[in-house]
Amino acid sequence: MKLPILPALQWGAQYNRELLVSDLVAALIVTIMLIPQSLAYAMLAGLPPEVGLYASVAPLVLYTLLGTSRVLAVGPVAVISLMTAAAVGEQAALGVHSYWQIALTLAFISGGLLLLMGFLKLGFLANFLSHSVVSGFISASGLLIAASQLKTLMGVQASGDNFFILIWSLIQQIPNTNVLTLAVGLLATGFLFWVRQQLKPLLIKIGLNKLAADIVTKAGPVMAIVVTTTLAWQLDWPDAGLKVVGTVPQGLPPLTAPLWDLTLWKDLFVPALLISIVGFVESVSVGQTLAARRRERIEPNQELVALGACNISASLTGGFPVTGGFARSVVNADSGARTPAAGLFTAIGITLASLLLTPALYYLPQATLAATIIVAVLSLVDFSIFKHTWRYSKADFAAVAVTLASTLLLGVEIGLVAGVVLSLAMHLYRTSQPHIATIGLVPGTEHFRNVLRHDVRTSPHVLCLRIDESLYFANARNIEDRLNAEVADNPKLKDVVLQCSAINDIDASALESLEAIEKRLRDAGICLHLSEVKGPVMDRLEKSDFLKHLSGQVFLTNYRAVQHLCPEIIQTKSVL
Repeated sequence: MKLPILPALQWGAQYNRELLVSDLVAALIVTIMLIPQSLAYAMLAGLPPEVGLYASVAPLVLYTLLGTSRVLAVGPVAVISLMTAAAVGEQAALGVHSYWQIALTLAFISGGLLLLMGFLKLGFLANFLSHSVVSGFISASGLLIAASQLKTLMGVQASGDNFFILIWSLIQQIPNTNVLTLAVGLLATGFLFWVRQQLKPLLIKIGLNKLAADIVTKAGPVMAIVVTTTLAWQLDWPDAGLKVVGTVPQGLPPLTAPLWDLTLWKDLFVPALLISIVGFVESVSVGQTLAARRRERIEPNQELVALGACNISASLTGGFPVTGGFARSVVNADSGARTPAAGLFTAIGITLASLLLTPALYYLPQATLAATIIVAVLSLVDFSIFKHTWRYSKADFAAVAVTLASTLLLGVEIGLVAGVVLSLAMHLYRTSQPHIATIGLVPGTEHFRNVLRHDVRTSPHVLCLRIDESLYFANARNIEDRLNAEVADNPKLKDVVLQCSAINDIDASALESLEAIEKRLRDAGICLHLSEVKGPVMDRLEKSDFLKHLSGQVFLTNYRAVQHLCPEIIQTKSVL
C-alpha cells in the first residue's frame, strides 16, 4: 500500500482514546529520559545545554507529521553530537556566538541534503554503509565520546587530536584532578550503571508493577540530576571548584536562521553529508527493527524527507543536527507508544520543561551530565563484533578494524570514509575474483554440483562451468583467463557450457569479453553454449548481436545441455 504524503493522515484517521492514553504514558517516560540526555548531548556538541532542549521540540513535531515509524523518537544523539562538535570546531572556537550559528547552519545543510535525497528516492544509499563499518564507527565514537567526558569528570583541562593523545593528556592532568568533581562524577556514573542494570528487577521483585518500575528506572538520570544539583546548591560546591551548568535561559525555542556564507557552506558540505548519511542509517535501522516487532513497515525515502524536515526545523528553532535515537526509540516502544503522536506529546513535555524547569538547572554539576553521557555511550561499544567477523569473514573484520582505528586516530569523518572506502574496495576485489566451478551431473538426478566437492559424472568433450557472480568490467578478464586455461588443459574439448543461474547482470565490458571468448573458442573448433540464463539477462542479450553469432545454443537447463551434448554420462533415469 502506498503511503500518503502526510503519513499522519493514515494513523490520525483511526486515533481514539485508547491510543491517546498509551501515547501519553510513553511520552511521559520518554520526556523524563530525554531532558537530561538533551542537555548532555548539547554540551557534547560544544553548545549551551538549553540548545539540546530546543533541538528536541520542533523535530519531534515535524516527525509526527511526516515520519513513517510509529515509535521512532527524534532528537539529539551521541554520535551526531560528536560529529557536530568535530565539524563546527573546525570553523569556530567553543563558547563564541558564531559556534552556535555554524551548528545551526550545519543542521540546515544536513536537512537540505536529506530532503534532496528523499525527493530523488536515494534511500538505497544507506546500503553502502555495511553493518561492519557502522559497528566499528559507533564503537569508536562511543570510546571517543566517553574519553572526551573524562576531563569533565575529573575537573581538568585536556585536549588531543585523537583518542590516544587525549588519553595521554588526561593522564598528565591526574595531579590536577578536582577531588570533589571526581567524587560527584564517579558516584553519578556508578549510580546510573546500577539503575540501568539492577533497579528495574529490584523494583519488580519488591512488588512494583512493570510499568511503574520502568518509569522509575528511566527517571534514573533525573534522580541523579536532582540529588547532585540539590547538594551543589545547599553545600556551595561551586565555591569548592565544582563546575556547574550556570544560567540556562528560560522560554520557548527561539527563531533562528542559518548563516548564508557560501565559503562556510562549502566547508560544511562534506561533514553535513556524512552526518546526514550516518543519521539516516541509524534512524532507519532503529525504525525497521522496531517496526518488524510490530508487523509494520517504514518507507526509507519518506524517512529521508521526514529527517530532512526535522533538521531544517531544528536549524530554525535554535537546535543542531538530530536523528532518530536508538535508546529513546526503544523506550518509546517498550513504554507502549502506539502512534507518532507520542512524539508530539513529548515535544510538549520538553517545551514545558524549557518554560518552567530551566532556572532549577543553575547548580546542575557538569560532572553529572558527563556521567549521563558516559553511561549512555558505553552501551554503544561492542567489541564482540571483532570475534564474530574474524570467525566468519576476514574482510568484514578488516572493515571493522580499519573503521575503528581510523576513527580513533584520525577523527570521526575520516574514520567513516575510510571504512566505507575499504568496504567498497573489498567488495570490488571479491566480485573481481568470482567463484567459477567446474560442475558435473550428480548420478540419478538432474542436479549439477562442483566436481571438487561431490561425486559427479563429467565428459572429456564437454566442460560445464558455473560462474557464481554477475559479470562486469572488474571480473571479465578473470573469466577469460579461466576459460583459456581450461581449453589449454583439455585438448579433447568440443563444447563449453556456461551455467548462468547465478548471473544477475552482464555489463557492456563483460559482453565484449563474452564475444571475445566466443570467437576464440570458435576459432579453436569449440562451441560455446549458455544454460539457465535469467529472463532479465536474456532480454539484454537479445538486444545485442551476441546471440546471433553464438556458435552453440542457449539451453533452458544445464541438464538439457548435457542431454544434447553428451548423453552418454546419463546412465539412469533422472529425477528432480
